[in-house]
Amino acid sequence: MFDLLVLLIPLFPLLAVLVNGLLGSRYSHDMAGRLAFGSVGLSFLCVLGVFVSILEDPTPREVIAYSWIFGGDLSINLAFLIDPLTVIMLLVVTGVGFLIHVYSVGYMHGEEGFTRFFTYMNLFMVSMLLLVMGNNYVVLFIGWEGVGLCSYLLIGYYYEKVSAGKAATKAFVVNRIGDAGFLLAIFLIFSHFGTLDYTAVMAQAATLSTEMATAISLCLLVGAIGKSAQLPLYTWLPDAMEGPTPVSALIHAATMVTAGVYMVVRNHAIFDLAPMALAAVGIVGGVTALFAATIGLVQNDIKRVLAYSTVSQLGYMFLACGVGAYTAAIFHLMTHAFFKALLFLSAGSVIHALGGEQDIRKMGGLHDKIPTTYRVFLIGTLAIAGIPPLAGFWSKDEIMAHAFVHGYYHLYFLAAVGAFLTSFYMFRLTYLTFYGSSRVDPHVAHHIHESPSVMTVPLMILAGLALLGGFLGVPPEHGWFQGFLHDVATPLGAEAHEVGWGMLLGLMSVAIAIALGGWSLAHYMYSIRPQMANEWAAKFPRAYTTILNKYYVDEMYDFLIVEPCKKLGLLWDWFDRQVLDRFVVGIGKGTDISAAAITWTEKHVIYAGLNVVGYSNHLLSWSWRKMQSGMVHHYAAIIVIGLALLIHLVLVWFIGSSAADMSIR
Repeated sequence: MFDLLVLLIPLFPLLAVLVNGLLGSRYSHDMAGRLAFGSVGLSFLCVLGVFVSILEDPTPREVIAYSWIFGGDLSINLAFLIDPLTVIMLLVVTGVGFLIHVYSVGYMHGEEGFTRFFTYMNLFMVSMLLLVMGNNYVVLFIGWEGVGLCSYLLIGYYYEKVSAGKAATKAFVVNRIGDAGFLLAIFLIFSHFGTLDYTAVMAQAATLSTEMATAISLCLLVGAIGKSAQLPLYTWLPDAMEGPTPVSALIHAATMVTAGVYMVVRNHAIFDLAPMALAAVGIVGGVTALFAATIGLVQNDIKRVLAYSTVSQLGYMFLACGVGAYTAAIFHLMTHAFFKALLFLSAGSVIHALGGEQDIRKMGGLHDKIPTTYRVFLIGTLAIAGIPPLAGFWSKDEIMAHAFVHGYYHLYFLAAVGAFLTSFYMFRLTYLTFYGSSRVDPHVAHHIHESPSVMTVPLMILAGLALLGGFLGVPPEHGWFQGFLHDVATPLGAEAHEVGWGMLLGLMSVAIAIALGGWSLAHYMYSIRPQMANEWAAKFPRAYTTILNKYYVDEMYDFLIVEPCKKLGLLWDWFDRQVLDRFVVGIGKGTDISAAAITWTEKHVIYAGLNVVGYSNHLLSWSWRKMQSGMVHHYAAIIVIGLALLIHLVLVWFIGSSAADMSIR
């Protein structure tokens, strides 16, 4: 029964992909939507069954679906590894994914390509499930590439928009950079271990030299940086906002961007042997958390503010991995999925109410016009800002506490400043969207309405998870969540750091003060003195413009990488056309001339010679025919002439021989 449940988890959405993809045009959009979210709901029920079984016996189990590749030392099965880490990821992916699918039915109502949208969404789910469940690096890589492909399809869903097409291409290309590193890591793993199965690799991980462990870890890190949008490969994620809002929620909360964090945690046995690589993970995460938070301070697109908050929150997860707090990383991954899906879907409800408007400068005063959306958005803001007792407080505080207790004070500082900025820009977003005077276009203001229940019910469920989900990790370090993941996410040779309640309460107090400080500043600047933000922007125009333009990173990449590559492409195109093509055309013309010369020689020399030979034979035969007249006196004359010639030749030969003898004497 357990094996069957495991196999059904990816099978249900896969069947929905096939049915909607092949037959979707034959039935209604309503049926296509029900099939799409129903398949994910069934997968979630199967995950619950697997979760109960793992609760009873947390021993990792492998389920082989198909014996796939055999050759030499290589043996690869389409198989799944089910352990506590897998189960947590499955609960997040299918649970949050199901709510996003239900919400999408209302949000995408009336859109062209409705069935195509849900086909892509289900395919996204299948790919993410393969990524999470696979028991070897090949299945993981298939899922890894699958979510990359689906992100391209979904970000570019509005393919008639040039900006959507460019954003989709950007996401696809930037992720290929990370994928190259991940693929190289897979080759290194196979060359050393002779297998690609997780269990075998992790069991032999201790045999790795520090150098090889570092090489593999850094290659894995490149892949994780690309997929989880960390510095310097983060630029694709904000542009992913060109896709429909449910796509943003799916990519940013439950699926694609969490893949990099999951991959690092899954391979922690290798990272633990490479201190330099692990330090790099922490630094990348800490710097990204602060860097992205500063950009979020001044963004005016409601979805882009949330996009940069995603980049920043993923930085916290990488920071946690860098200090060896793998359980804290997964804990924050889970709580982040709750409140970030809530925030994105709430933002979608705002956009839906305003007829597509995303600029927060054209909002304001919406709290009493869309009250349900306002309340759930506020809960999401409180959670991500780290206000207790919401989910984000417990998970983010645990990460910061680990950094401090383990002596990574520089990372703690980065995380603390990032937490302050996060609280500030999220409450800035809330105040500008829901409070103050209305700045909504008067033509739009008359049509503002709350979203239908198919959209608000998922929001309320996510709000409940954002409120209560953090208690799974309470008390810190000794909660149910930490105990459940202990055997699969504990660093090798980890030393216990007993933290006294005094220090723990002190760190929690600092975290609360940081969150409240950010909220207070936002309240002062956007509620009490709303003109203050503009005054600061005018006072520091260069700093404001630089941050507003995202530190010109995209422009720098265009100047240093994109444009040179384009010019190189144009140069190669010129070389291809002007050199290679001319060379090939020259060879063709030379061949034509050679063929013409051969043809002329054949016609005028060879054929002429053959004609001469033929004519000579004809003339000779004609001469012989003339001599064969049939008259006796002609034959007699010929005989006499021939005899005379013969006698003449004999005489010439005889006289010549005699003369030669006399000269010798």
